[in-house]
Amino acid sequence: MAAKQPENEKQFSIQKIHLKDVSLEAPNSPSIFTEKWDPKVEVNLSSNAQPLQNNLFEVSLTATITVKIQDKTAYLVEVCQAGIFSISGLSENEMGPMLGSFCPNLLFPYAREAVSNLVIKGGFPPMHLAPVNFDAVYAQHLEQMKGKQASPNISIN
Repeated sequence: MAAKQPENEKQFSIQKIHLKDVSLEAPNSPSIFTEKWDPKVEVNLSSNAQPLQNNLFEVSLTATITVKIQDKTAYLVEVCQAGIFSISGLSENEMGPMLGSFCPNLLFPYAREAVSNLVIKGGFPPMHLAPVNFDAVYAQHLEQMKGKQASPNISIN
């Protein structure tokens, strides 16, 4: 006789990981390749979560990297890595960290690889994004939202 599964059993599964949007702009090429490579790098990350249908959620992680040599933009790369996740049996208090931290953490290696590949294909030295502590970022987001209407968007500068 099979054991009956509890109705509110916590379940999580990845349904699909996909690249939602990608771009590389090198507005000052080819002349930028003759400049001394001493870049100023600006990295911005943001995540967004939205329900799709019963127990299905899309979480997207957008990485925007701007690299400048002095006052010239060498390149701007933007990657939106997304995933569809099946999540059930979690309380409302558990859903926030799941969608705001756990899922973006799963998407980050895919986004990092896409950024690196685009930058190299653009003819530039490799760009390796440093690891991100999404738990700390989510906690910081919650602190900022205290007293305000909470938003599912989380940004990292």
